Amino acid sequence: MASKSISILGATGSVGLSTIDLIRRSSEAFEVVALTAHSRVKELSALALEFKPKLVVIGDAAKYEELKTLLEGSNIECAAGAEAIIDAATLPSDIVMAAIVGAAGLRPTLAAVRRGATVALANKECLVCAGDLMMQEVLDHGACLLPVDSEHNAIFQVFETEHPQAVRKLTLTASGGPFLNREASTFANITPAEAVAHPNWDMGAKISVDSATLMNKGLEVIEAYHLFPVERDQIDVIVHPQSVIHSMVEYVDGSTLAQLGAPDMRIPIASCLAWPSRMPVPAEKLDLATIGSLTFQKPNYEKFRCLALARDAMAAGGAAPATLNAANEVAVAGFLAGKIGFLDISSIVEETLGRCDMKAPHSLTSVFEIDGEARRIAASLIA
Repeated sequence: MASKSISILGATGSVGLSTIDLIRRSSEAFEVVALTAHSRVKELSALALEFKPKLVVIGDAAKYEELKTLLEGSNIECAAGAEAIIDAATLPSDIVMAAIVGAAGLRPTLAAVRRGATVALANKECLVCAGDLMMQEVLDHGACLLPVDSEHNAIFQVFETEHPQAVRKLTLTASGGPFLNREASTFANITPAEAVAHPNWDMGAKISVDSATLMNKGLEVIEAYHLFPVERDQIDVIVHPQSVIHSMVEYVDGSTLAQLGAPDMRIPIASCLAWPSRMPVPAEKLDLATIGSLTFQKPNYEKFRCLALARDAMAAGGAAPATLNAANEVAVAGFLAGKIGFLDISSIVEETLGRCDMKAPHSLTSVFEIDGEARRIAASLIA
């Protein structure tokens, strides 16, 4: 594999650190151009001293002086704030790993798209909040989007892009999260510690809660609609607790192609880093004989209301997906802070959707206006 340059937006998060692990193991194949983080300044500076990028950015401007001190004498340029993260995305590099969680990743990801970069997209909110706008920008600027989410990456690997008319259905698999078999009558007592304890995947707190509510799968359904040339009713979800089959594509001839692998995010990340080639990954090898059996079941939309709300938002279109995402981010933060209960997450999202203006966003500015209004409503409901 020829050497590639890479910028990592969100380097200290779960996906960012998995990316770093792969680069560390194939250091001759990658040159790190830029690293960013929101507030983990010590972790960011340690990575900077190890990989010697051209630019290091801390999103929290209050941490800038500490970053400068930690990098003193290294000759590495450092900066702080949201605009500096956008600057990092615009620096020339072969790949931009877009791994900033939430709507905060929208502007930097768009900046990378507008310079025609290959973007490894780990920020599903970009397509949930501004899918039509983002995909048009990709087309206009000749950028390349490579999906990092294990489900979308699985579909990407088995989707016949030259013959989309031959596709009958996409099926995204869901582990079901930690509460798949828990009685719905006990959901009101779920604690943040229980919600972040995912049975299969090692993820950040926010995404872990989204997996527990199945909102994460709902957001992935919306993302899949924008990533692949299919209609909304061609996207299905099935619960697969073992997380071995990561997603499937069914064709009109009755064939169903699936991508299988251990539940290790380094596998889809490596698929993006090496694309169109492949690279070694130190993941656990798949041993189907030891696993023994793979099981599947339909999702319970009444028990997991967030999945139903996401599908409704996708069907409604307009401002609904961005509203859904913003309200969910606020509600999950409130839950993690102990301000609301687990069941309140879906209630706040539903109430916010009912109160927001559903006009479709026509620009990035209008996306952020929708996002801001939804956050204000959701915050008032928590208060």
